[in-house]
Amino acid sequence: MRAFTTLTGIAAPMPLANVDTDKIIPGRFLKTIQRTGLGKHLFANMRYEDDGSEKPDFVLNQEPYRQAEILVAYENFGCGSSREHAPWALLDFGIRCVIAPDFADIFHNNSFKNGVLPVKLPREICEQLMEDARLGANSRITIDLERQVVVRPNGEEIPFTIDPFRRHLLLNGLDDIGQTMQHAPAIDGFEAKQRAAQPWLYDAKV
Repeated sequence: MRAFTTLTGIAAPMPLANVDTDKIIPGRFLKTIQRTGLGKHLFANMRYEDDGSEKPDFVLNQEPYRQAEILVAYENFGCGSSREHAPWALLDFGIRCVIAPDFADIFHNNSFKNGVLPVKLPREICEQLMEDARLGANSRITIDLERQVVVRPNGEEIPFTIDPFRRHLLLNGLDDIGQTMQHAPAIDGFEAKQRAAQPWLYDAKV
């Protein structure tokens, strides 16, 4: 998993509450278990007409937000079904941070496991960040995970809180597999001892 330390990028304003996971990635795109290729289907029902053409009013179809790395939304982002494809789609599009007043629990957990940082800030702050985002490409927002601050284009720093363990995992790019591999020497040592003491466990033909 790619580490998250500091991100400075374009933020896309999405002034909507209760953006559920079916809006983020519609169910018809859940047939794959690949984490790549889902970005083109992100918010598909909101981005595209029935004939596949883009809806010009949707924010991610507009410049400069096609290159957005940050999304600012309202309450209860990621509610609905527990599909891990939702953070996969966001990340594949290029969005590495979502800022909102709060998040649905499962989406919140899945985001951390896949390298997407969910930042909780009060609604009034989210509204200010949306106004910043509407200024376009020259109005970039910085997310400093190490210092736990969001830096507005005017230099104002807004602190946010995050679970220390999850912060550690993101800063070091550790997903569940990465955490396990940190204990590789101990795992190898256990297997060597077990193989010596109980060799039939390793020689048995299945």
